[in-house]
Amino acid sequence: MSKVICYPRCCVPEYYSDDCYYFEMFSVPEHKRSNIGHVGVQLFRELRKSKILPTVEALDFTIIAMAVVAADKAVLRKSSSDGWTRKIELCIYLHDAAKWRQEKRKLENMLRFLSGDFWTLNINNLPESLVPQKKFDLRKQDCICLLSGGMDSLVGAIDLHEERRNPLFVSQIVRGDAEHQREYAMQFGNDNLCQWSNKVNKKGASENSTRARSIIFFAFALLASCGINCNTQGRKQLFVPENGYISLNLPLDPLRTGSLSTKTTHPVYMNALQEIWNDVGINVDFVLPYKYKTKGEVLKECKNQNLMKKLIFGSTSCGKYQRHGLRHCGVCVPCLVRRASFLKNNMFDETVGGYCKENLQIADSKDVAAAALAVVQLEKNGIESLVKGMLSFAKGEERNLYLGVIERGLLEIGALLKEYNVI
Repeated sequence: MSKVICYPRCCVPEYYSDDCYYFEMFSVPEHKRSNIGHVGVQLFRELRKSKILPTVEALDFTIIAMAVVAADKAVLRKSSSDGWTRKIELCIYLHDAAKWRQEKRKLENMLRFLSGDFWTLNINNLPESLVPQKKFDLRKQDCICLLSGGMDSLVGAIDLHEERRNPLFVSQIVRGDAEHQREYAMQFGNDNLCQWSNKVNKKGASENSTRARSIIFFAFALLASCGINCNTQGRKQLFVPENGYISLNLPLDPLRTGSLSTKTTHPVYMNALQEIWNDVGINVDFVLPYKYKTKGEVLKECKNQNLMKKLIFGSTSCGKYQRHGLRHCGVCVPCLVRRASFLKNNMFDETVGGYCKENLQIADSKDVAAAALAVVQLEKNGIESLVKGMLSFAKGEERNLYLGVIERGLLEIGALLKEYNVI
């Protein structure tokens, strides 16, 4: 069991153990030790700049999310017994600790699903409030929309604008995407983007699998929601524009159920998070408008084709974008899905910077090989032979809808592979 302790300045430990990881939250620690890092130093400054006053519930969830992301980076998977699955004990301090302790089991199960690890949460009481006192007027926006810099989030922004909605966009700053995020937001108005950074700072090696990273994106969205008014039902809408094929992220072969199968917007995770938010009185509803659509269908049904085609090639899809000098590798699963969606829509692919590996036929890629095998199996034995128990969480018509989006998504990839004579 690896122990991680995350604390604000008012809860600085009396002593530091050599066998724990420590992260001071919202400030740089005064103690200088190799096992002490910090996280979220800029958060309150960014909230003031965006003129947003967080609620207690939103700030508590953000503390949870920041601590999870810090622990996710601190504990190395290679040190675990199987080289992947970790056991993490995470200690945190919250304003309403009693309320969140009632959600402890649900939080641990949700994190288990999200990252593939075993989590134990120790929830302690904060001795003083961290909620800022300065109040701000509510903004004029009527909903929240994630804006990552990717294709789906761009189409999501376009569609909301065409529907005469006025979203407040939320972006998590990632190297290579920040400029695109600002460019996209500016297409739909001014002062409509909360572009924040979580920055985890620690000494020594960091885990780079970051399977829990999406939780901080949702925490930022929750904070942003504190700046807008409720709708007539007393709720707020948080749009998560992600196509269903990527959300489900069906492993392409049995060996790809761990590090190669992220669950950042998987229905099980989203439903668990919604239930927890409802339990603690957070009046924000997730809306996933493309959960039954492939990426090709998201592009095809975009409500402003001219604007989409003008901006889409500057978007980012690649899972290894930073590792390749801010270029798309061309052969990872997100790149294959991207390229297949352009082919589906008969769009000449003008992705900025091109792909490191353009010709899939000569690409030495495990992802391409796995995709080819999956497509062949689909065509030979049908979609059920691939899905098996992966949709056990869904019943009836919902299962059929998910089954359909997986099949159509694979067929889009299959058309791309056939275009390059891979199969």
